[in-house]
Amino acid sequence: MAVIDAEIAAHPGQTGAYLLDTGESALLARAWLADHAERSIEVQYFIWSSDNVGILATEALLRAAERGVRVRVIVDDLLIDAPDKTLLALAKHPNIDIRIYNPKHKVGTPLHARVVNVLADFRGVNQRMHDKTFIVDGKVGITGGRNMADEYFDYDQEYTFRDRDVLLMGEAVATMRANFEAFWASRLAVPVEDRFDGLGLMQKHVEVSDARVRQVYAELHAYAGQPGNFAPEVRAAIDAASAAFEQVARDMAWGPVEFIHDAPGKNGRRWGLGGGGKSGAALARLVAGAQSEILIQSPYLVLTDEVKALFQAAVARGVKVRILTNSLASTDNLQAFSGYRKQRKALLKLGLDIREYKPDPANRAALFSRANAPAVPPVFALHAKSLVVDGRIAYIGTFNLDPRSENLNTEVGAIIRHEGLAQRLRAIMVADMAPENSWSARDAPDAYVPLTRRGHVRLWQLLPLKPLL
Repeated sequence: MAVIDAEIAAHPGQTGAYLLDTGESALLARAWLADHAERSIEVQYFIWSSDNVGILATEALLRAAERGVRVRVIVDDLLIDAPDKTLLALAKHPNIDIRIYNPKHKVGTPLHARVVNVLADFRGVNQRMHDKTFIVDGKVGITGGRNMADEYFDYDQEYTFRDRDVLLMGEAVATMRANFEAFWASRLAVPVEDRFDGLGLMQKHVEVSDARVRQVYAELHAYAGQPGNFAPEVRAAIDAASAAFEQVARDMAWGPVEFIHDAPGKNGRRWGLGGGGKSGAALARLVAGAQSEILIQSPYLVLTDEVKALFQAAVARGVKVRILTNSLASTDNLQAFSGYRKQRKALLKLGLDIREYKPDPANRAALFSRANAPAVPPVFALHAKSLVVDGRIAYIGTFNLDPRSENLNTEVGAIIRHEGLAQRLRAIMVADMAPENSWSARDAPDAYVPLTRRGHVRLWQLLPLKPLL
């Protein structure tokens, strides 16, 4: 970590930013940082799966804890995928603390309690923590679109995401860590042990013995030790990453970076599904201040009236607005696509230039860069959430252009005012929009999918789902 300390000291009051545009680079950065953490690791994720990447990430945090690093994890309750006893066993380690955000669905919640929660607190069960941050020693962090699962790091054999993160060091990491502390202290972040104490009918009772704790740790280490699970070439790449990371530290784009975030709970609304948040307001200010060009990547595109008005005003003052989103052929979320499909013609009439990502883009091979890639490439889908304004300001984070990110989910991201980095990101996004990688929304790209899939999305269009999308 000496090279990181040296770079931070050389740029007082500034933040360094470095794009992690491939799954391989994003995975290696996290693995190297976890292996070299000296004091602390703080992690927030929306999804943490018990697939290959999820298990190996868990084992890396366990190894860090075993050498004395304090590890704190906050995971949203909705889509966490981990056995109850594994969660409890990890939380029993003296250097590991795990909290579950807004536990109304899964962790420690029996089915009948989940049904009661949905009926009694519909807004509450839909208010999720979509934040994704990884902070090491309070001085270097990663944020962006990737969750902790195979498909976000190019390890799913059938379906994977074109995603993006940014590595930060310096001033903005302090804000990132302060946001973590705010969530950690929130009543919505519940210690995992408290979810299994079995108090009342609304909670499970689960216990884990000391022998079971030792077994869980041994199984995690054994899994990571098997070449079939942790490929030797990946381990070698992590071992070789020290020299590469020194170069990354020296190649950082240094300047003013604003880490934007929402408060735990998003906003003060108790009823209804609106309310907005601080992250959306910050991005709205960027759009309102654009003078020539707005370039956007968002996997889901369902605009509220307020956001439509922002873009309409931008187009009226001569700003070119270009958006890349998923096609029906690539999307992982038919419900969200149905919301986009209902307003697609209206958005095109506003003057927005909309492209839809292909499931087999020409640049897939370059993006899918790992050595043991499958012979048949997986389907690709867009998951990156990025914005470039006037070729000078870049945003990389978790915010989707939809009502859920605007009003319900907490979101984070980095606004980077560095023309060099913004221009690099712009070039990447323009390449993703090229005809070989995406279709124009004006060219009826739904025709490239079977009639059955088109029929499914039409059925979703009949439902009044917009506030939840």
